[in-house]
Amino acid sequence: MGRQAEARADGSLDAQGDATLPSPGLPAAESSLSGRMPSHLGELAERARSYVEAASSANTRRAYAADWKHFGDWLRRQGLSAMPPDPETVGLYITACASGAASQDAVVTRSGKAAGRKDAVSTIERRLSSLSWNYAQRGLALDRKHRAIATVMAGIRNAHARPPRQKEAILPEDLIAMLETLERGTLRGLRDRAMLLLGFTGALRRSEIVGLDCARDQTEDGRGWIEIFPKGLLVTLRGKTGWREVEIGRGSADATCPVTALETWLSLARIGHGPLFRRVTGHGKKVGSERLNDQEVARLVKRAALAAGVRGDLPEGERAALFAGHSLRAGLASSAEIEERYVQKQLGHASAEMTRKYQRRRDRFRVNLTKASGL
Repeated sequence: MGRQAEARADGSLDAQGDATLPSPGLPAAESSLSGRMPSHLGELAERARSYVEAASSANTRRAYAADWKHFGDWLRRQGLSAMPPDPETVGLYITACASGAASQDAVVTRSGKAAGRKDAVSTIERRLSSLSWNYAQRGLALDRKHRAIATVMAGIRNAHARPPRQKEAILPEDLIAMLETLERGTLRGLRDRAMLLLGFTGALRRSEIVGLDCARDQTEDGRGWIEIFPKGLLVTLRGKTGWREVEIGRGSADATCPVTALETWLSLARIGHGPLFRRVTGHGKKVGSERLNDQEVARLVKRAALAAGVRGDLPEGERAALFAGHSLRAGLASSAEIEERYVQKQLGHASAEMTRKYQRRRDRFRVNLTKASGL
């Protein structure tokens, strides 16, 4: 456990703290043989790798890679190795994450302790999941139930866990005010209007909004497509548990109708194939061919909410931290006056409990067990 992290042949860390990942979809031992496979098996191996990539989103894979690098950098500074997976080493790592000692900007205090930015409990849990995934890709298993990990993690939760911070819900009146802040008569304004209305009425995640195509099987990186009907819009999405359909009806007025907004954007931007939402350049006159990044949705929601004065009772710094892409999903869940099961279906939740976490202004005490018990 104390040797320098330098070997690469076995998939451990090199001198820079990076790791060589065996071919996805193949056990570590088999991946080293892939170069000597018959051609027909090599093609199957490539197909297996593509299926492994399809099992998780690009955002998830980026997070896993970043967490693995963070772990590798910490190991390198301690003179430790990543291989084989050692629960005691991982227990020390998550302790360092919770105390701030694992941060790259950590400084050594007068007492000789390293102090830096402390990771939140949710971040540490994600880092653990990332380590498990990365080890699995190497044909190895990290025992997260080992007391060196499980007991330390339980203590971290007890000592550092905080109530979840929920993003502010964008309610209908907020959304209408936000739409008024967008540039009128410009392609960028038309695109942003369609994105906000589609994200709200469909209760879509930001990755789902930008992952849509104009029709089925048009791009390799698409996460779904749209179909426009006289009465509304059908959105077909690929999620973690498979495909699901989201029905978005037409609005009562063109100014707030998501279908009308989308049709206007597609018509004036002359988009009939490929990604639905794209970058607008050339002073708002040119539409690119590349798909928008999902971060653009979060920036749009934040920018429009601040411009519209949503939650103007708070200082601007606090307001900026309240809004993100999830504000649209929370807005529909909080404002739709309809049976909860329909809201649950629109959000794609497996349980009503999860849907209730998105509902910011529901009647929490509609079921009163105190009175029901006779008190």
